[in-house]
Amino acid sequence: MTDLRLRPARTSDVPGIKELVAPLALAGVLINKDTVAYYEGIQEFLVVEAVDDDGRVHLVGCGALHVMWQDLAEVRTLATSAAWRGRGVGATVLAGLVERARAVGVSRVFCLTFEVEFFGRHGFEVMANQEQIDPDVFAELLRSHDEGVAEYLDLARVKPNTLGNTRMLLQLSPED
Repeated sequence: MTDLRLRPARTSDVPGIKELVAPLALAGVLINKDTVAYYEGIQEFLVVEAVDDDGRVHLVGCGALHVMWQDLAEVRTLATSAAWRGRGVGATVLAGLVERARAVGVSRVFCLTFEVEFFGRHGFEVMANQEQIDPDVFAELLRSHDEGVAEYLDLARVKPNTLGNTRMLLQLSPED
């Protein structure tokens, strides 16, 4: 029997996170990042550890929540070990990230993904081409250098979407 544990990432997890991301980046599913970017964003990450019967701990999943605005955050770098796909690791990470979004007061969670079915099962919906954004907020978001913000805004500079992934959004209910 293997026990799964979700926890905030630590700097010592960066090599393991890079190892989880590497095959997905090679396949063009995730963006390859420099090591420094993982260290800079480590506080955004959650990881899932699998503890086997012998007590050995293995990093089997990760994901990050990046706050983009008062009511908006993005799920980033959601990755699981190939050996652990289909065993609830991704769902565990995503649930933890959504809980983080609620905890910081975010009411909408965005993702850019190839895994439309997976995110759809968790309440995400494909975004309309032009989401209605308050003009003042739009002007503020345009000042961001973050590519995730550009993708959310569907800016021409990030088009055409050469990866072919889908913009999806989860609206958190007010009582959450």
